Amino acid sequence: MSEIEAVVFDLDGVLVDSEHVWDEVREELARERGGRWHERAQADMMGMSSTEWSRYMRDVVGLSESPEEINDEVVRRMQARYAAELPLIEGALDAVERLGGSFRLALASSSNRSLIDAVLSHAGLTRFFEATVSSEEVARGKPAPDVFLEAAWRLDVVPEHCAAIEDSGNGLRAAHAAGMRVIAIPNRLYPPSGDALALADVVLDSLGELSSATVS
Repeated sequence: MSEIEAVVFDLDGVLVDSEHVWDEVREELARERGGRWHERAQADMMGMSSTEWSRYMRDVVGLSESPEEINDEVVRRMQARYAAELPLIEGALDAVERLGGSFRLALASSSNRSLIDAVLSHAGLTRFFEATVSSEEVARGKPAPDVFLEAAWRLDVVPEHCAAIEDSGNGLRAAHAAGMRVIAIPNRLYPPSGDALALADVVLDSLGELSSATVS
């Protein structure tokens, strides 16, 4: 097995309990603007880049605004929610600090750049991450591996020497496709399917179980 030099964290569902916030904000916008919200919408959009989910909101949910306008409004509402209360997952700060003592750290997220920077700043985590990548900065969102490959490239570490921490089906698929060691902490509200979970090398119940030993 390759020696692990770096750990690449996902953000939503791993460090911040935010998937339901995205869900609420998008559903609220859809209902306000006369869209056709359906129960699979959030699962469909998990892992998509901002370009991809804003198109989905227009083409599938049926909003009349442009994808750019939809994206801007959702991000504005997400920033307001985070400013009111940042839903950090229990153990997030400790886990990042713990692994930062043994590995180089990066972040590979489907969130918009402005939201990534705001979350890390509010949480006091910015200093731990050498590289952060938003899927809006690469060609394809998860389940494509692009965001993980870009994170490894920015660290100058080959993907096979990286471990990825993920919670969602699309994220697990992306990390596996990138060739990284995959550590799953399944999202309890939106659990990954069995076939996606089978791609993980390690499955944990919580960040509290994440240690240098489990990464290696």
